[in-house]
Amino acid sequence: MSLRTRLSIATAAGLLAAAASVTPAAAAHDDWDPTGGNGNGHHHGHHDQRLYKGVVTADTLALRSAPNRGSQIIRYAHKGDIVKIFCKTGGETVKGNPLWYLLTDGTWAWGAARYIDNIGPAPRWC
Repeated sequence: MSLRTRLSIATAAGLLAAAASVTPAAAAHDDWDPTGGNGNGHHHGHHDQRLYKGVVTADTLALRSAPNRGSQIIRYAHKGDIVKIFCKTGGETVKGNPLWYLLTDGTWAWGAARYIDNIGPAPRWC
């Protein structure tokens, strides 16, 4: 095996390990099904994090790297977008609401709960 091949494999393994260390442990469970199933026809109760979803109420909502308005913007969501919510936590208060939701739509990002209405049960605590 050439040095270049070994370095490529080592680099890929290092990047994979780094990604795993910064991704929430539940990423393996990000097979959310909007019908409430787990992909094999079984349905879970309201305690299953895969059931949590919400609708964005702000015209444009900045989704961030931490539950505060000073953190890095990861991406934006727009009014009417349906988002997948993994869990909720306390953070910077936004217009009287201190809750933030950890969203799992392709990237992990925090959105102020003030601008996301729950569809169904309220998300569990992180």
